[in-house]
Amino acid sequence: MIVTLVILVITAVLFVSGRFRTDLVAVSALVLLVLFGVLTASEALSGFSNSVVIMMIGLFVVGGGIFRTGLAKMISGKILKFAGKSELRLLVTIMVVTVGLGSFVSNTGTVAVMLPIVVSLAMSANMNPARLLMPLAFASSISGLMTLIGTPPNLIISDALEGAGYGKLGFFTVTPIGLIALVTGIVLLVPLSKLLVRDADGDSAKGAGAAPGRSPSQLANRYRIASNLYRVRADASSLILDKSMSELNITGRYQVSILEIRRRTSARNPFFKTVEQQMVSSSSVVHEGDILYVLGRFEQVERFARECGLILMDKQDTEKLDEGALRNMMFQNIGIAEVLLTPESKLLDRRIEHAGFRENYHVNILGIQRKGSYILQNLKDEKIRFGDTLLVQGAWDDLARLSKDQEDLVVVGQPLEEAAKVTLDHKAPVAAGIMLLMVILMLLEIFPTVITVMISAILMVVTGCVRNMEEAYKTVNWETIVLIGSMMSVSMAIEKTGAAQLLSEGLVGSLGAIGPIALLAGIYFAASFLTLFISNTAAAVLFTPIALSAAMQIGVSPYPFLFAVAAAVSLCFASPFSTPPNALVMSAGRYKFNDYIKVGLPLQLVMGIVLVGLLPLLFPF
Repeated sequence: MIVTLVILVITAVLFVSGRFRTDLVAVSALVLLVLFGVLTASEALSGFSNSVVIMMIGLFVVGGGIFRTGLAKMISGKILKFAGKSELRLLVTIMVVTVGLGSFVSNTGTVAVMLPIVVSLAMSANMNPARLLMPLAFASSISGLMTLIGTPPNLIISDALEGAGYGKLGFFTVTPIGLIALVTGIVLLVPLSKLLVRDADGDSAKGAGAAPGRSPSQLANRYRIASNLYRVRADASSLILDKSMSELNITGRYQVSILEIRRRTSARNPFFKTVEQQMVSSSSVVHEGDILYVLGRFEQVERFARECGLILMDKQDTEKLDEGALRNMMFQNIGIAEVLLTPESKLLDRRIEHAGFRENYHVNILGIQRKGSYILQNLKDEKIRFGDTLLVQGAWDDLARLSKDQEDLVVVGQPLEEAAKVTLDHKAPVAAGIMLLMVILMLLEIFPTVITVMISAILMVVTGCVRNMEEAYKTVNWETIVLIGSMMSVSMAIEKTGAAQLLSEGLVGSLGAIGPIALLAGIYFAASFLTLFISNTAAAVLFTPIALSAAMQIGVSPYPFLFAVAAAVSLCFASPFSTPPNALVMSAGRYKFNDYIKVGLPLQLVMGIVLVGLLPLLFPF
């Protein structure tokens, strides 16, 4: 027991100091417990197989799908219209919405649904997400006290009361406690959340300069691609059907460039892609029904369409310069980026058609920026000069590979990061359906919660809301997963050695003789303190029989004591690993361990004082 407590104290000190990453500290504590014989190797690793850890991985993927499809931005826009850009109204609205949803769905699932929405909402309102994300996590914990099914500790105390002959709790018996906690939380978090912004702003500023470069839409605007981009459709009478681009020599004959082909696939299921986006290569073949995106002067495009029997879908007018025209350019699979040539590049002074960009790198040249002017026409005859900036188009993976050729050229920005920022807007209804399905399955409890989350995560990948498994893995914050998995095993050591039992019985035994209020306060704050180190469900299991027995020994009603246990283990805010919601928002909010102490600890203490004072009024001794 002594070894466990010493390791726990050292771990807490290192967490607070912030000198080392939290996941490194947690894993080190775990290894020390094994080396000193407190835990076996299998016990130490069991935390990583815990259903909560697996569920959090799935929730990261679900949240990634909600964000990647632009669904988060759409929902945040609706909330923004209602709440305006007032920080106070936004914070209150988010907390109330979160509590409403979390009353019927697990608090971890609630945060997974709301987190990408809140991040998008904060960006739209020009706010730092750190101001809203910790209140989001705290509100999800408060939501557990709104209904009987809100959190497992409620069910634990209900079963204990029924076993003692008092009957089960009603569905909304705990609701008054939740409402008090919500009001207290809102009143305190309005000023306390301001403490989170200063440090997070500094982190954001550091990260802001890490990836220079313009977004695809900004580049398209800068080079005025939209004003020279036209769509033509091939029908059964078109003269270029079933011929390769190398045979047709379209660029040489018409001085236009075909950027991409959009082809309707055979799939009619709305949950899967029905339009295939293809970048054009020398071997590309046009089929009936294909839509070609052609770059060039309108007169040249019109002649190309007329002589080849194609249908011109666009007209030459001012609307081509509108932002609406850019919406026709899809950047989900194919992107654009700027490229600079090195002074020693072997590509210098070569004509574009002989530079080999398409053959060697699988990218097309769309335009050249030279001395402040832009060249978009007759590119094949242009020689590449030092100082030119080339606008290239290709699959995102090809653009990323292009950036590895440091000898001849330099890609401005980070293509894969830009690809990740492009939202799959046409998939937003699919992501909304998956999110709704997850909520319904959680409400109906058809499957265990962890299985419901994993089903939702799989659907996000299969339906294309998350592009592929590689992107799914990137949505997971592995620091958080390692932290939670390690600390779950550390909490096992606290229980295994009897440290938790000794602490709880000692506090209750010393306060029982003073009176019911002192005993109630002792149970509440002892359970609250222990929940900083072990799961709230474990703390509830430990304290429920102690609280029930203590109440019976002094001859008072057990209701306020058991409700104190449920509230204390649910309202734990002073540590990032005390609850999964706290851990989920840690990386997105760029929080440090100290942030939870300076905001969560005062909230946890004040909320405890308020509830200890009001519980005897709601449920008399």
